[in-house]
Amino acid sequence: MVYKALADIVVLTHFLWITFLIFGAFLGVRNRAIRIFHISGLFFATIVELSDWYCPLTYMEVWLKSKSEPTAVYTGSFIVHYLEKIIYIETPRYLVIIATVMLCAFNLWAYLSKKER
Repeated sequence: MVYKALADIVVLTHFLWITFLIFGAFLGVRNRAIRIFHISGLFFATIVELSDWYCPLTYMEVWLKSKSEPTAVYTGSFIVHYLEKIIYIETPRYLVIIATVMLCAFNLWAYLSKKER
């Protein structure tokens, strides 16, 4: 039961992390600490994608779920089940890399345009 709850928390954290990477520039233009954290996260995510690695949160989710119920087909709660469908969308790797580069370019534009104002 504890592993299941922890796995659900990791899935939610993973979803929030992805959301932060996408929209973090809106907070980062106003706060230097958030900007540094956001840019570092984008750098890490880009390295993970270009190296074809798995995110450490993915490993943690899989490990916790295997400890919870290794034979269960539908693990986690209803909300977590659908969050996982968003996080682990089936897309060709090249599209993920293109989306990562576009996300970095957008955030670069957001940070540089703030400095010009």
